[in-house]
Amino acid sequence: MRVRLFKFVLCFAILLSQAVQLQAQSKALRTVLVNQAGYNTGESKRFVAWGVADGTDFEITDVQTGLVVYKGKIKGYSGNFSRFNPTSNSQTTYVIKVQGLAPSVPFRIAPYFLELLSSRLAYGFFIDVRGSTNPVHSNEANVYGGGPSRDGGAWGLETVFESMFYASNPALFDNWKNELGDGEVPDLIALILWHAEFAYHHVKYNGPIGDRNGWVGYEGTEKMTYDYWNTLDQLAAVCAAYHSFLKPYLSEDKYRKYRQVCLDKWIAYDRHKVVRYWTYSNKWVDSGYQEFNEMGNAFGQSVFSNLFMYLTELNEKDGKPDQFLKWAQESANDIIKNWDFNNIRHMWWIRNAEHITPQALAFFLLTAPDKAPKGSKEKLQDWMKHILSKTENPWQYRVHSKTEWAHPKTKELGGAPALGGSLFAASYILNKPAVREQAWSQVNFVFGLNPLGAHLSNKSKERIEIGGYWEGVEHGWPQAHPDGYGLLGLVRGTLDGSPLDRDFPRLHTDTITNLVDTTTDRIGKNAYATEGWAISNRGWMATITFSALHSTKVSFLNAAGKEITVAKKGSKVFIQLKAPLNIHPDKIDEGWVELKEGNGKAVRYKVRETSMNSNTFRTTISVQKNMVYKASYGYWGFKKEAELIVH
Repeated sequence: MRVRLFKFVLCFAILLSQAVQLQAQSKALRTVLVNQAGYNTGESKRFVAWGVADGTDFEITDVQTGLVVYKGKIKGYSGNFSRFNPTSNSQTTYVIKVQGLAPSVPFRIAPYFLELLSSRLAYGFFIDVRGSTNPVHSNEANVYGGGPSRDGGAWGLETVFESMFYASNPALFDNWKNELGDGEVPDLIALILWHAEFAYHHVKYNGPIGDRNGWVGYEGTEKMTYDYWNTLDQLAAVCAAYHSFLKPYLSEDKYRKYRQVCLDKWIAYDRHKVVRYWTYSNKWVDSGYQEFNEMGNAFGQSVFSNLFMYLTELNEKDGKPDQFLKWAQESANDIIKNWDFNNIRHMWWIRNAEHITPQALAFFLLTAPDKAPKGSKEKLQDWMKHILSKTENPWQYRVHSKTEWAHPKTKELGGAPALGGSLFAASYILNKPAVREQAWSQVNFVFGLNPLGAHLSNKSKERIEIGGYWEGVEHGWPQAHPDGYGLLGLVRGTLDGSPLDRDFPRLHTDTITNLVDTTTDRIGKNAYATEGWAISNRGWMATITFSALHSTKVSFLNAAGKEITVAKKGSKVFIQLKAPLNIHPDKIDEGWVELKEGNGKAVRYKVRETSMNSNTFRTTISVQKNMVYKASYGYWGFKKEAELIVH
């Protein structure tokens, strides 16, 4: 009786959930759909007007004045207003109107708008989702998967992506120091150090944890209870960061311990190569041994870890950088030779891990371009062409095939939220600025430019109260699973769900046809379509990280404000930084750059915003020596540099 009652309640809940989602879709498709928060000045700006004929007029209205400020025409059920870059108050809101549809929600346009809106929430998620506040004893048995992040195991690679996040725009994160730090340590740095301690104290952990949907280990070998091998990947990133930006915060003694355990266990834990068939799963969505899986072990994970150890060993007298570089190159060659875009187990099927492969290859080309194997850039270009061939639809959403646009049963939160970062990286490395449109479209998809017209995060009252939601977003994801294994109801910036295949309308003789799957197969399984996970938010953080490749720039200027590469001894010059740093629209913000004189050590110089909301930061220096001056901002492959020859 209880079983029958449970099945009835479950089916009723699922059907109700589906009804809510379909109702949201029906309403959304009768509305002009936009990025609900807003768009970046100078970047791609698109919207979708579903079912509206080509050539139909659209107009953008200033909400405050009621004036029409831009006009255009619909093409392919969408509109493009990238040329509209207002210089008025960044708080101004706009709506788009198209005859036959309800107007869009209000949105804003401002420089670096989306990065500044999203960055703090992106790492705030990983503060909130920790399985404990104590990295040494984190109650693994009470955390599903036994990870530093709830429902995450040790495969989350938190330090890898948190360290790159800081490296991409460090002065921004130096503004926030009062949550995990003591007022002196930036919160993001404190978070990286917390995860480093977790990794170090769990390098050999194989004790009891919560129930799992499978085991870890090669086929035919003894199964590990806990995926402790990934702890070395996390420590490798921290060791590399020690030499770049963590020295003021991480003691040398701890660094030495982190490095030594990596050296001791690297080969024993198979960190020197691409790892395949490591996880066995009994989940319906990916049962059996997997070549790669959505947690972490995919093409590219070993590229990241070996490159980080290479960067570490370059700074050690007894270091062996060549050995780690060789392993990084072998791992990259594995990608070049074996990464098959038509093998779904290498692509969208592994969902949350898919972004690791193109981003790792890109990181190699950014960090050590002269050391990357032959064919690296070409492979990244082939991947980009493949992805672009799959985004030819009004949403610019990467579809699986002509008949299946998205997974019919399970969430794809590792898709669009992470794909933007991969496209940002490829666009930058391959010098294809037009590809940024598709990258920004993935960001737009997250913010509501999708068939449900909803941000992929549920807009709950609880999240709003803890400052855990994006300002300006009106419609959040219509479903939530707050008490799942991740317990993400009170976690800031959680992504909760994404459209399934049935949610995408299809085109048929210019009419709207909603192909709804009515089979009973999805009863009981479709509930899985809405549930956040730490690994999904990792990919979202990576997108904001790689967007910085296009939004940061350092240069030298003369007194007239012209960029220069040569100056006379004794002259005064400006060092200028452009970066997403304008967090206070009502006052002058500050940042910093680093300056090297000849072969000297880098010295940090404060830069101030030239005027409120200018997003341009400067300082003045006097060049008194005949030498080469180098100004830089950021670290690793995200570093931007300018060179000035003084004579």
